[in-house]
Amino acid sequence: MISFVIPAHNEEVELSSTLIAIHAAASPVMQPYEVIVVDDASTDATSEIAMRAGAKVVRIDRRQIAAARNAGGHAAQGDYLFFVDADTRINRTHITEAIAALNAGYAGGSARVAVGGFVPLWGRIFLRAFCALYFGFNLGAGAFLFTTRRNFEAIGGFDEQYFVGEEVYFSLALKKLGRFKVLRETILTSGRKLRMYPAKQILGNFFGVIVGGRRVARSRAKLRIWYDGKREKHLAESLTDA
Repeated sequence: MISFVIPAHNEEVELSSTLIAIHAAASPVMQPYEVIVVDDASTDATSEIAMRAGAKVVRIDRRQIAAARNAGGHAAQGDYLFFVDADTRINRTHITEAIAALNAGYAGGSARVAVGGFVPLWGRIFLRAFCALYFGFNLGAGAFLFTTRRNFEAIGGFDEQYFVGEEVYFSLALKKLGRFKVLRETILTSGRKLRMYPAKQILGNFFGVIVGGRRVARSRAKLRIWYDGKREKHLAESLTDA
């Protein structure tokens, strides 16, 4: 069985399309699957949208993405665990290639990332440089990660000391168990942060995490662009047909 875990906080705009994409991707695979939406302290219609789409809803009040992913992982019944962000679209290739990799002995993996919607020039340059470096180290993008239940339990899930960068430590922990696969088929994720915040603020936060390291990554208060809850009011045009 496949379990899709979606951490969500106030994702009523993006969530429906993400769920539609997951159902469209999983249905032809011919394996049973479940979708779990972890509603972390939402004040909008996130839970209602998830339930209408047939997803199981797990509610927590942590405001931490590592904790949300862990809550979904522990509630999941599947042998294969897929962690998909609420603003991210996957397709059948991601599922079939991920399962093939796990069956071939890989401990887990992720996929390369494409960003949807308008992205300012500085953002496109930043993303290209960041992705080249990040995926060059064969690390997993938080928007899409996969592993087996056995491996998830073996590494203790996501490290809840961290409010950002938990996907890096998750990737490194899986690498201790075996090979880690980054799929070449890109996922499509929202570029909303690059539209909602000025370059100075995003780059300042990003380099603040790099310089401050674990001390900053463990502080929600220092990670405003990740935890202020700001959302776009409308779905980005390039994501609407996903």
